[in-house]
Amino acid sequence: MDKNLYGFADRVKYLREKAGLTQAELARRLCLSRASVNSWEMGLSAPSTPFIVELSRLFHVTSDYLLGLDGMTIKTDNLTDREISAVLNIIDCFDSLKNGNAEK
Repeated sequence: MDKNLYGFADRVKYLREKAGLTQAELARRLCLSRASVNSWEMGLSAPSTPFIVELSRLFHVTSDYLLGLDGMTIKTDNLTDREISAVLNIIDCFDSLKNGNAEK
């Protein structure tokens, strides 16, 4: 079993419990069976992309957080100074968008 699937399972369970929802209540909100939600939380299966998007909206988190991708790093060892500058500019743009400070 993929270890990222277990991280996803833990995150879904944590967020569901934090929201005060039972598995059945979450399943109803997503138009699924309780068994599907239980399967996600047990790490036996993972939801399709539309359900990941819906979970992100419901719990007010990013899909990256749900999937365990929020702590990723970018290796710059083999990049030129110009390429590193471009990467940093892209990160700054995303930070501005995330913080609502995007230029219009």
